[in-house]
Amino acid sequence: MDKLTPEQRHLCMANIRSRNTKPEIIVRHYLFSKGFRYRLNHPRLPGHPDIVLRKYRTVIFVNGCFWHGHDGCRLYRLPQTNVDFWRDKITRNIRRDKEEQQKLAKMGWHCITVWECQLKPSVRQTTLEALVYTLNRLYLEDRRPRCYAPVEEDSMGMAAESVMTEDW
Repeated sequence: MDKLTPEQRHLCMANIRSRNTKPEIIVRHYLFSKGFRYRLNHPRLPGHPDIVLRKYRTVIFVNGCFWHGHDGCRLYRLPQTNVDFWRDKITRNIRRDKEEQQKLAKMGWHCITVWECQLKPSVRQTTLEALVYTLNRLYLEDRRPRCYAPVEEDSMGMAAESVMTEDW
């Protein structure tokens, strides 16, 4: 059973904000210290990503494990009260996250999700270094010179090629 009264629980849940969370600030400070420049919660992109790196065509979502239903995480546990409401809410969040990432991918953006549990002190440095490594790989991959295979002359005629007949 819940240790708090319904009014206290309501106040606790109402005070949880979606922007400028501690995990998001950790990621932002690390990226800025490594020289990355970004925009926050871009209003014209689907889902208003937490961090937008235009130069890298990459968006970063910093997700809370509870609110976004992180499978297999110890921080994701359904409350024991009002279970149906919470299950539906978290399922909707997961579905919405997938749809937004698909829209961003169709627009040519790379999507990275950093989970709250990956920013705990014991694994934080590894996660942030992996994030920087991934961003650098994406940047280099997008700007890699493309090698196109030459077109065989036999398979494709010239656009203005005349048809030769026996009369000529």
